Amino acid sequence: MADSVTPPRGLLVVLCSAGIVVSMMHTVIVPLVPQLPVLLETDPAHAYWAVTVTLLAAAVLTPIAGRLGDMFGKKRILICTLLCLTAGAVVSALADSILTMVIGRGLQGAASGAVALGISILRDELPKERVGPAIALMSSSMGLGGAIGLPIAAVIADATNWHALFWIAGAMSLLCLVAVIWLVPESPVKSPGRFDVVGSIGLAAGLVCLMLGTTRGNQEGWTSPLIIGLFAAAVVIFPIWGWHQLRQREPLVDLRVSARPQVLFTNIASIAVGFTMYGTSLICTQILMAPEESGYGLGLSMVETGLVTAPGGVMMFIFSRIGAKVSAARGPRTSLLAGTVIIGLGYALAVVTHTHLATVVMIAVLVSAGIGMAFAAMPALIMGAVPVTETAAANGLNSLMRSLGTTSSAAVLSAVLSASTVVVAGDQMASGSAITRSFVVCLGASVLALALSSLIPRRGSAEQLEHGPSGVVAAKS
Repeated sequence: MADSVTPPRGLLVVLCSAGIVVSMMHTVIVPLVPQLPVLLETDPAHAYWAVTVTLLAAAVLTPIAGRLGDMFGKKRILICTLLCLTAGAVVSALADSILTMVIGRGLQGAASGAVALGISILRDELPKERVGPAIALMSSSMGLGGAIGLPIAAVIADATNWHALFWIAGAMSLLCLVAVIWLVPESPVKSPGRFDVVGSIGLAAGLVCLMLGTTRGNQEGWTSPLIIGLFAAAVVIFPIWGWHQLRQREPLVDLRVSARPQVLFTNIASIAVGFTMYGTSLICTQILMAPEESGYGLGLSMVETGLVTAPGGVMMFIFSRIGAKVSAARGPRTSLLAGTVIIGLGYALAVVTHTHLATVVMIAVLVSAGIGMAFAAMPALIMGAVPVTETAAANGLNSLMRSLGTTSSAAVLSAVLSASTVVVAGDQMASGSAITRSFVVCLGASVLALALSSLIPRRGSAEQLEHGPSGVVAAKS
């Protein structure tokens, strides 16, 4: 462990705070999305790029940041991500056009690798008995920041000028940056080598095609030449990129390690869990804000909706700690399985009934609690199966899988909700049957997550159980 005057609890607070602030940037713009065409004098299709570019930047740069952290120092790269976050907030606050806003939001998305870097720093720096609970909290910050970002943004946007939302975000980002510079030690665990530039370009190209096709499918039409061309390009690029990675001595992503069953099935399950996480945000928000005349809506304002959904973030935090205890006692596989079961219970309730405020709150609480447990288990499973010199890159890839889940959820659920609509007071919105079908889809995703989690090996070798492949004590699988 590196020499540091920062106590373990202080280090955890600093890194989790940074993770929460970074994750909040994905949802702070949600209250502004309907107003962006007027605020920035653009059309709705162009305004949506303020959301899309954040997802693209996060997907492309998160695994790259992890690899750079393993090579050049995790603290150093973490500082770079927080610099991007702060700069992005300032640019967005000063934005007077959609182009400026897109640039600012892209810089904010580029900071998404902070969570994976924070997890790896905690593994390197903390005493072994503190690692499990610490990485569980750090991992849950990815969901917690997204959960609390909406109510905070709604209150600020409602009370002040919209520019203030980004100025406050910039101040929070700057505080995290200063705290990391002064209080976080540089990890001594590095793997110097040659950075795979070609692999980075290939991964970026494949992810951009995949993510653009997914996020723009509803707007452009899923059978349009543009969307089909993007998906076709991704299908061509990824196999070539994989072939290149297997030929490299120092690949951007070690596909041989990623193919280990514990890593592979954890990552695939992460996509399904990420899908379910976005489901509550999208569907429950629509139910809460839809007018009562829709037959299912509760007619709440954006601020009221944010406050009603806030308990979900609290439960995510609480159950991440419970998940860490379950992982320590029974192994992270058990914690992941339990989390997916709780998520499934939440969506099963939603399929049966979702027209009362108490029911919607219970749905959000159950799903958030399950996600907290699942997110707590994923880093332990990943780091129990990868070399210590690849922890940041491996966690970056796992974060990417979660992001792919949320992105695909947004596309699929938007298509389901828009397939059957009704007109209420001159506004077109999803019908009650579409709401129910979207919950059924999320229930299916939770069942898939449970099935994938059950395929994770119950135990590895004795050496892996006690020390992990890196020689560092890891949680039992």
